[in-house]
Amino acid sequence: MLFLQNHKKMKKKLNGVCFGEILFDVFLEHKKIGGAPLNVASRLNSLGAEVAMISAVGNDANGKILVDYLKKADIKTDAIQVKDIYPTGLVNVILNEKGNASYDINYPSAWDKIETSNENISIVEKADFFVYGSLSSRDSVSRNTLEQLLAVAKYKIFDVNLRVPHYTKKNVLDLLQAADFIKFNDDELNEICEDLNSNKKSLEQNIKFIAKETNTDTVCVTLGSHGAVLYCNDTFYHNCGFKVNVVDTVGSGDSFLASLIIMLLNGEDPQYAINFASAVGAIVAQNEGANPVISPSEIDDFLSGFDKIEPKIKESVTIQN
Repeated sequence: MLFLQNHKKMKKKLNGVCFGEILFDVFLEHKKIGGAPLNVASRLNSLGAEVAMISAVGNDANGKILVDYLKKADIKTDAIQVKDIYPTGLVNVILNEKGNASYDINYPSAWDKIETSNENISIVEKADFFVYGSLSSRDSVSRNTLEQLLAVAKYKIFDVNLRVPHYTKKNVLDLLQAADFIKFNDDELNEICEDLNSNKKSLEQNIKFIAKETNTDTVCVTLGSHGAVLYCNDTFYHNCGFKVNVVDTVGSGDSFLASLIIMLLNGEDPQYAINFASAVGAIVAQNEGANPVISPSEIDDFLSGFDKIEPKIKESVTIQN
């Protein structure tokens, strides 16, 4: 099954909204455009969705660069607010010897102060899906806006994305209850199941526990070097990843999520969807930064190299949440 062929005959052009942080990831010698919602929006757009971004930037040079980037990527920027008091977000990224990242996230940043407006409510009401994360609700201003947008969204996708110390147990549990589709990494799943007093032992049992507790029929968990598992309509689907030469894992989980959204909402077979998403995440990890350009033919070429070997028995790249 080739994505390039399927891409040309998708049922409809999906219309999505991503809410939250847009910023610069600052490395030792350079900086890159990033933020999980922006990364997801960029990959969604590259895979054929029409995407709007709801966020805020500072009235500064970095903010102008971010907005210009989104416009050039054909991502709608009408709901990006400009703040005179707060600066555009910055995140200091520290990479270990394996290319895995840790983050120091500046606070307060402009994206902490996203205000509710008739415009962003209207954009969300009209969209097929709405993507949000926990980091964007660390401040009461953006959190209150997120709550109002969740109330009008048709299909809500929660990228859990826990970053210490930028979340509270209560807030995360509230966001879980609002979701129709939840994506965790395995550490996040374990932490939240413990918070909810789960007595389950296995990964699959805890995924089912979360699905029942939140009344959510689609749950995905990324498993680091062991790939990912998808629970969809009472069935489990697995992919243990693809072995690649990792440059850095920044944004690989965001591209994984965007790819999974596109495949599932276009009615693709869930096993193909998780294989495809894992492949895209792996390709991102082969490149520097969160948003490398990836063509449909590059994805097909990558997947075709693994056609004769089940992905679940290969060594794998860590998908960074």
